[in-house]
Amino acid sequence: MVAETQNASLSRARTNKEDEFYTQQEDVERELKHYRTHFKGKVVYLNCDDPRVSAFFHFFSYNFEKFGLKKLIATCYKNKERDLFSENDSKHAIFLEYEGDKDGDRIPGDAEIEVNFLEGDGDFRSAEAIELLKQADIVVTNPPFSLFREYVAQLIEYDKKFVILANQNAITLKEIFPLLKDEKMWLGANSGDMSFRVPSHYTERETRFWVDETGQKWRSFGNMCWFTNLDYKKRHEDLILYKNYNPNEYHAYDNFDAIEVGTVASIPKDYEGVMGVTPGFFAKHSPEQFEIVGITKTWFGVATKTYPQQEQVSANGKVSLVGKLNDGAVIKVATPPSGKTYYKVDGELFTQTYPRILIRNKKVEA
Repeated sequence: MVAETQNASLSRARTNKEDEFYTQQEDVERELKHYRTHFKGKVVYLNCDDPRVSAFFHFFSYNFEKFGLKKLIATCYKNKERDLFSENDSKHAIFLEYEGDKDGDRIPGDAEIEVNFLEGDGDFRSAEAIELLKQADIVVTNPPFSLFREYVAQLIEYDKKFVILANQNAITLKEIFPLLKDEKMWLGANSGDMSFRVPSHYTERETRFWVDETGQKWRSFGNMCWFTNLDYKKRHEDLILYKNYNPNEYHAYDNFDAIEVGTVASIPKDYEGVMGVTPGFFAKHSPEQFEIVGITKTWFGVATKTYPQQEQVSANGKVSLVGKLNDGAVIKVATPPSGKTYYKVDGELFTQTYPRILIRNKKVEA
């Protein structure tokens, strides 16, 4: 059986609405330490969290005084059992409010956490949840993968600060990329491989899935990242570039006024024009060093040409009539590439890259 790719796995999760991925405590701590000064005197809202199993609720309740919070609010589909960090099966929607330690033991006790029932199901889009959102200064959570676009749109609509976890695939979405380009949000301090606890009924996978010694199911993804509009020091550190531009090494696109660079490590330090890099570039992006020019997706509208129907020759030799070249950066080649898919158009041969972010260096070195 062919191992399932990460993108296919995420697609299946969206289709099956397997959206409950419980973030690990260490991943929450590693990220949120970069924003400590932003939280002083603020109301923090966790609107996609069950506090009994949420690393976010645990982190903020136990660090309430350290971060100087004003209030912590969490909405939840579950009941008001006082064992805040264990599973339960009730479907009653509630919201919790915590305003800090009252008895001096620095532990969020039962009597210090106010539990209130919601009339609805606790969905972040409900009128009740939106009223709680209006009270908040900063939203922090791991929202459902399948609803990420809608979730971000709501945060932007209500002008909220946020730190949220998602997959890097979201970078190239039509609803998300413009926000990154226009500096309305950016990637957080950490990205890459992360593991998540998942409910027992979730489908087992060929890869990146395991069951631990307690019977807990786990999933992992190698391209996770945080999205935020809270500034942090690391974001303004310039990349150190080593390579020099060589036209024989950096091929020009056939349908965009840019060159193919690919990985961040390959960015030439002395090139003044537009370059195409992988979406993972955003994890290293300093707005003082680079300008985000665009993306090689049809909907962005900066391609310089449109191709007629093409013959696609797959790696196994299968030939199909397609229109794929019009949704991505294209490189003209002299001979068919070995073991790779290529395209024929009017007797000419082309390959296509994965989605590329188009950037320009603001600090070109001589």
